[in-house]
Amino acid sequence: MTEIHSTAIVEDGAVIGDGVVIGPYSIVGPNVTLADGVILEAHVAVAGHTSIGSGTHIFPFASIGHKPQDLKYAGEVTYLQIGANNQIREHVTMNPGTVGGGGLTKVGDNCLFMMGSHVGHDCLVGNNAILANNATLAGHVELDDFVILGGLSAVRQWSRIGTGAIVGGMTGVEFDVIPFGSVIGDRARLAGLNLIGLKRKGFPREQIHALRAAYRALFESDEGTLRSRAEAVAADSADQPLVKTVTDFILEKDDRRFCTPRSED
Repeated sequence: MTEIHSTAIVEDGAVIGDGVVIGPYSIVGPNVTLADGVILEAHVAVAGHTSIGSGTHIFPFASIGHKPQDLKYAGEVTYLQIGANNQIREHVTMNPGTVGGGGLTKVGDNCLFMMGSHVGHDCLVGNNAILANNATLAGHVELDDFVILGGLSAVRQWSRIGTGAIVGGMTGVEFDVIPFGSVIGDRARLAGLNLIGLKRKGFPREQIHALRAAYRALFESDEGTLRSRAEAVAADSADQPLVKTVTDFILEKDDRRFCTPRSED
């Protein structure tokens, strides 16, 4: 059964699924959709054109779907879409998109947003991502599946972080981070591969060895540019799926800058 506390406010027009729990003093706006089994603890505020997928659990004082922090925003209808089975902890903020950024902020499934983390306007967050306490995404950031952001880290607008990458605590990310990369530092530098994450996910040893060899070719060589090295590695390792994930990410766009060990490419 759906449970709505007597002190909660659910405005007319909100769509509430089966088994939803809305705790004391929470507020749900008129254009909000809560799928089956969503739990809002006490003092949660959900606004805007926001949809929240089944089984997602939101903790006290989270602010979800309120207008984006963009001075150009003039009240246009834009959207925030949150997937299923996410944990959104205390004081998390998530903003909808803007017209200039496509109008949509999207969060996948099975993510953990720890206390005080922020998802800015027009961000695209994949599945199984983890944002530790007070990790923040500026506008237009793309976060692929299984990314981990350490506490107090910050990602600059328009940056991309590839699947399986890990960002150390208190790290400022200015440029794109390759899939399976590990970055640390006041201004992020590439410190190697997220080997622990790769092993935990059960990737075959031979694929990890191939990825390590590709990493050396990409980032420990002074020949050519990073793009030219990526093209060569892609041609030599077309049958290696982990390597292909990295080279495809580098070669997808020709106007990107990447975190490197020396931040020179």
